[in-house]
Amino acid sequence: MGLTHPVRIGVVGLGVISRQYLDTLAQAPLVRFAAVADLDMARARAVANTIPGCRALTTAELVADPEVDVVLNLTIPAAHAEVALAAIAHGKAVYNEKPLAATLADARTVMDAAAAAGVAVGGAPDTVLGTGVQTARAAVDGGRIGAPVSASATWVSAGHESWHPHPDFYYRAGGGPLLDMGPYYVTSLVQLLGPVEAVSGAASRSRAERVIATGPRAGERIGVEVDTHLTGILHHGSGALSTVTMSFDAMASTAAPIEVHGVEGSLRVPDPNHFGGPSASDSGVRLHVRGGAWDSLPPSAGYVDAGRGVGLVDLVTGAGRASGAMALHVLEIMTMLQVSADTGVRERLTTTVERPAPVPLTPAAVWQGR
Repeated sequence: MGLTHPVRIGVVGLGVISRQYLDTLAQAPLVRFAAVADLDMARARAVANTIPGCRALTTAELVADPEVDVVLNLTIPAAHAEVALAAIAHGKAVYNEKPLAATLADARTVMDAAAAAGVAVGGAPDTVLGTGVQTARAAVDGGRIGAPVSASATWVSAGHESWHPHPDFYYRAGGGPLLDMGPYYVTSLVQLLGPVEAVSGAASRSRAERVIATGPRAGERIGVEVDTHLTGILHHGSGALSTVTMSFDAMASTAAPIEVHGVEGSLRVPDPNHFGGPSASDSGVRLHVRGGAWDSLPPSAGYVDAGRGVGLVDLVTGAGRASGAMALHVLEIMTMLQVSADTGVRERLTTTVERPAPVPLTPAAVWQGR
């Protein structure tokens, strides 16, 4: 990236998810916070006051500020492209929360602008760089399940209005269970089985309104503009098939978050919304081979004790495993699943991506520079 360390970070968007990024990146000496911005300037000032040397700016000021090297874009999906393009126009690298943009067309525009400007783009989720998915990938790559044949990914919920005080954007363009939670699962499947060539999808919407259950707007009804249940098949270039189910229309499930099946064994992969398993000695990955039982795998790869923001650290070191190219491919997979659901036709993809280099087992003391 042509940057010197510590890399100066400007954060745009200080909503619920920002706390996790702030906590993670505060531990990484390769970066420091130079500025924060939010539509609520009082919130921006309050956060800035907790970080030595950090300033509260407007978004326009932050993306133009010469003291900012990388913009960490934590805005709502509908604003991802606008903020990213403004940062790129000022020569800044960008790390976006997922999805890369609310639409595939906007995401392509971001990537084209970054290529023209010669700046890097990274994107969430970086949970796939933790010990959970990375240990599972090491097992697949090491041949422990034989040739991969299929995988399944399942995430179901009754909807985010049950806990989020302002859940509106989850039910507008750029939201829905697929674009909200799908990136964790689809990115994991690409990490495990490689890029996708075509998709087939089906979708439904259970009701036209949702009721906010908590916070100052409790009892308020909000409109639903997107499908709230989607299932689909991913046709990987490797020949493997993955089945994906993402829903805001179900109470619970006993299904494993992700399972991968090969001709010699199967893997259960832990929740890709998190970085690893229940402990430092348990990755959360379970392996079942012919004639055996489900066995726990200790962590063998990935960033240990990672949190949201480790992908940005990975980006500024030059590794860039949570890349814009990966985020674009994942967004096209999800977009074309919805298109297939609308048309009833199997849809071929136009993007692809190389599986990034695996993450070697990296203790927290290493990636935090201790």
